[in-house]
Order: sequence, then C-alpha cells, then structure tokens
Amino acid sequence: MTGTPSILVVDDEIRMCESIRILLGERNYRIETCPSARDAVAWLENNRCDLMLLDLMMPEMDGFDLLDFVKDRYPDVTVIMMTGHASIESAVEALKRGAHDYLGKPFEHDELVKRVENALDQKRLRKERDIFRDRLAVTEERYRHLVHHSPDIIFTLGAKGEFLFVNDTVEGLLGYESEALRGKAFSTIVHEEDVDKVRAFFEAAAKGRPLSDCMEVRLRSRIRPAAGDGICVVELRASAMEEFSEDGGGKIRGIYGIARDITERKRAEEEKKLLEAQLRQAQKMEAIGTLAGGIAHDFNNLLMAIQGNASLMLFDLSPKHEHYERLRNIEKLVDSGSRLTSQLLGYARKGRYEVRPINLNQTVQDACETFNRTRKEIRVQLHLDRNLAPIEADAGQVEQVLMNLLVNAADAMRGGGTVTIRTANTTHEDMRGKLYNPKPGKYVLLSVSDTGIGMDEKTKERIFEPFFTTKEMGRGTGLGLASTYGIIKGHGGFIDVESEPGRGATFSIYLPASSKKISRPHRGPEGIVRGQGTVLLVDDEDMVLEIGRALLETMGYRVVTAKDGEEAIKIYEKQGSGIDLVLLDVVMPGLGGGEVFDRLKSMNPDMKCLLLSGYSIDGEATEIIQRGCDGFIQKPFKLRDLSKSIREILHHP
Repeated sequence: MTGTPSILVVDDEIRMCESIRILLGERNYRIETCPSARDAVAWLENNRCDLMLLDLMMPEMDGFDLLDFVKDRYPDVTVIMMTGHASIESAVEALKRGAHDYLGKPFEHDELVKRVENALDQKRLRKERDIFRDRLAVTEERYRHLVHHSPDIIFTLGAKGEFLFVNDTVEGLLGYESEALRGKAFSTIVHEEDVDKVRAFFEAAAKGRPLSDCMEVRLRSRIRPAAGDGICVVELRASAMEEFSEDGGGKIRGIYGIARDITERKRAEEEKKLLEAQLRQAQKMEAIGTLAGGIAHDFNNLLMAIQGNASLMLFDLSPKHEHYERLRNIEKLVDSGSRLTSQLLGYARKGRYEVRPINLNQTVQDACETFNRTRKEIRVQLHLDRNLAPIEADAGQVEQVLMNLLVNAADAMRGGGTVTIRTANTTHEDMRGKLYNPKPGKYVLLSVSDTGIGMDEKTKERIFEPFFTTKEMGRGTGLGLASTYGIIKGHGGFIDVESEPGRGATFSIYLPASSKKISRPHRGPEGIVRGQGTVLLVDDEDMVLEIGRALLETMGYRVVTAKDGEEAIKIYEKQGSGIDLVLLDVVMPGLGGGEVFDRLKSMNPDMKCLLLSGYSIDGEATEIIQRGCDGFIQKPFKLRDLSKSIREILHHP
C-alpha cells in the first residue's frame, strides 16, 4: 500500500456516508462512497481501494453478500463491517467470512479513526510480511547482496562479543574490512568512552531486551571524521539470537544487531537547536529594543522643551549676564541626556545618522588616541590589517562602539592591563556555529580583547541587555554594551563575546565589507540665521508645539501649529498657498508623519518639508526623505541647528 490510502464507504444511509467522508477526509484519506452493494460492485470493476467500510443491513444485496463477493474477487481489500443492529452472532459471522473488524453504530469519531488506522496498519504490515516472505525465497546470493548493500551495519556477535558476521557496509562507513573484523571484539570499533555502556547494552539484549530499543553510540571511523575526531554516531539496536554453527557443532548463542548512521541527523538536530537559540535571542533583544526606543523617543521630547527654553533665553542674553553660564550648563546637561538617549536608540537600532564608506582602521586609531589621554594605566596594542576593506557606517556611532568597549575593558582591569585591538578581512564562512546566520559575503572583523576579570555564563547571557551592569552604583548606566549591540545590528553586523572568569574577554564584531571608495564629510559654517515666511509646525506634544513656536518666531518666522495629522491637512487645504515650510513630526497617533507628508505633497508637489523626530533619521524618516522630503532634524536640537536646517531648505535651488 503506497500513496494516499483509498477508502470505499458502502452504506444506504447517505448521511452516514457523508459523515464518514467528513470525519476521515481530514486524515489525508481518499474517500469514495456508494449507496448500495450493487453500486459498490460496479465501482470496483474500474477502481481499487485499500479499505472498505461496509454496512451490514442494506436492501437487495446485504453486507454479507458483498463481503463474500469482495473476498472472492478482491482478496487484498480489507473490510470493516458496520451495523446499527450489532450482535455477537453477526460479529462472529462477519469475521468468519473474512472481515477484518466489526464496528457497531453509533460510534465515536476517535473510535472510527482508531479502527481505520489499525486496519490500514495491519494491511501495510501484511504487505511487508508478504514482501519479507518473497525475499526469503530468493537465492543465498541475492540475500547476501541485500545485506551487504544495506545502508546500515548489520552484524552478529558470539557469546563473548566477537564478530561472527558483519556486512560490507562497515567498510564504507568506518573503513574496516568485514573479513578482518571476524573473530574480533565489537569494542574494536567503539569509542573508548562508550565501551562500557555498549557492553551493558548487549548484556541486556542477551537477556531479552527487544530490538525496538536503541542506543546512540560513537564508533571509530578511519575514513571520515563525520562528527569530529574520527567519530561516527550510530543508532544501535540489538537482540538475542540462537542459530546453528556452520560446522554443525551445535547451537550458538549471541547477539544480532544493526547500527544505523545518524551522524547527519545529529548534526541537523544541533543546527536546529542553534537556530532555536538564535530565534529566542533575537526575539528577546527585539522586545527590549522596542521598549528602549520608545523611552528614548519620549525622553528626547522632554529634552527638546528644556533645550528650546534655554536657547530662547540665551538668544538675546549677553555672555556677561549672571545667568549666562548657568544656561550654557543647562545646554551641556541636555547634550549629556541626548547622548544617553542616543545610546538607547543605538540599542533599538534606530540610531544611525550619516552612513558613508569609512576606514575602520582610522576610526580605531582616533578612538584609541582619545582613550589613551584619559586612561594612561591601560596599554593598548593595535594589530590592524593594512589592506582592510572599507565599511559603510556612521563614523560617530562606530567610534562610540569602540569607546564603549575600551571603557568596559578598562573597568574590568582596575589595576591596569592590556587591551588588544585587531582588524581583519573575513567572510561568512568564518562565522559558522555562532548565534546568528550571516548573509553570504565579505565582512570586516574588529576584535577587542582585554586581560581583565572575565565573565561567567550568566553574565554573558545578559551582557547586551539595557541597564544590566556588574559595576557598583554610580559607575555605569548599563547602556554601553546595549547600545553597542544595537548599533552593530543596525549596521547589518554581528557581535559576540568569549570570556571565562579570570581569563579576560574578547568582543568580536563583524561588519559587512564595502567596495565603495572612502569619502570625507564636509561641514559648513555654524550660526543662527534669521528668516521670514510662514511655517506650519505639526507635533502631537503640546510642549514641543509651544517651544517650537517660540523658537521659530524668535528667528523671524510666522508660525501656524497643528496637534495632529488631520488638523495639519485641514490647515494646509485652507492656507497651503501661504505656507513656505512644514515642520512635521514623524511619530504621531492617528495619521503618522509619512502619511501626512504624502497627503500634503499630493496637494502641492513643491511643498517644502523638514522632518522632526525623537528617533534618528534611520528607518521611517529615511523612507519619507526618499519620497521627496527636504530634510531631517533630531530632537532635541539647538536654535542654531534649526535655523541652519530651515535656511538650507528654503534657499535650496
């Protein structure tokens, strides 16, 4: 019986036929129905089935008559009788006439499925038994060919565990000649660490353990180190045997066994475990990243209000005023808070600003020069590949990653020590077996090793989580390595750590290599630029609207505000011709910044728009800019930065 099992239901009750069709149809069986025995006879002339569900009580030709017909003409068809008038006599009669089983109506769904599956299993087993009988009839040469060409190692052992017979598969799988193994102990081919458990397994088999029981065993392979160190993993089955010796010396008691190669299956299982671990890690880090990004976004809005008020007070304030320095200190504190949120956004992979081809070696040297000025007790050794490929990255963020790793290494070496930084070209082939699945291609490796106190496994599992730190209160925020992780992931790279307590730590970073030429950024002059015209400011935060209006009016612009996307669209419909620039928040409830931009752009293709966001330009903001938006500025921003961005857009040719 091969393929989808075919079942013929013969019952004069149409509803019963359809019910059985529905109940069994979802089990991947092919169901046919006949409303009478005569219809079934006609159907069988041109079709075949594996199983017949046959009602006993039918008009004209009853179930017994059809059963006799089927067993005479189609003996291979298995029949289960069904009746609503069950009795011991009818059941016995049905079984005598050749029915496989007898089922009384009404019956439960599970009972029907169980009986059907059992009948089909028995049919399959009978088929297998017939095949086995046919094989027994073939010549001894055919038998030997079959045994010796089996993919499994088939063997028999004597009472002392010595090989009496082993097929030729042992040579192809392990590299041992079958004839050379005859008379030698089975332990000859067993890995030394598994010898004792194999001996115990065979002893249990000799006492009656069934062949269905199995055990994984490592065998020595001379020709292929399949699982490493010349080991082949097999699934061993064995049972007791008793046969006559070839020389007629009487009965021999021993072991009959089969060893099936499962090396590839074990490797696949290990790969599956690795993939599952990758998925769990990715889901955990993604969930934490979403939370971290939301916190950073909201905090940046708060910083925007503080920064805006400070900028307004400083705008016309003389440097000699008694509060001037205090206000500058407020700006510095806002900058510190902004750096903190940038680390959170980095972890959330929403923190790339200006991505361009850069020389990683140069970034490493610049970061180390800055670090050496502040931590002179730490010795930094550089081993940089002179032919290192460029990478496409935000130079500032990569430098932040390096500083985070250097500071982390220094904190792990309180009494001083050595940090070793290496760069090298590599490929995805060198990243196998890690908790990530890199895309094929070329990569650049950056590794940072220290001689510090190291980490245990529990610490390593949480090292990249935000706010997790092993430092005492006041010495760290727990965001350095978290933002490092997010920045590297945001650049399409990977990071992992190797460490043991007392043996230091090595952080390995892989970033996609680039074939583009390295470019240099250009910076324009800074300063507050006054302007004129009408600006539509759209933001769902009242404090941002309030401070934004004040900043824009200070620079000379007339300001119209909208608290959400719907209001912005209504205002633009009425006043669009008089609005010179739209300052649009990206993240808003209801209509988001992207949809609002598209609606406004459809009204006026020449509309000028500057995006605002507590997130960075990476992500949705980039997509909006690609659709024609003119610029982006991240909250919190200073007055001079806003004035410069507006001036560039309004005076862009």
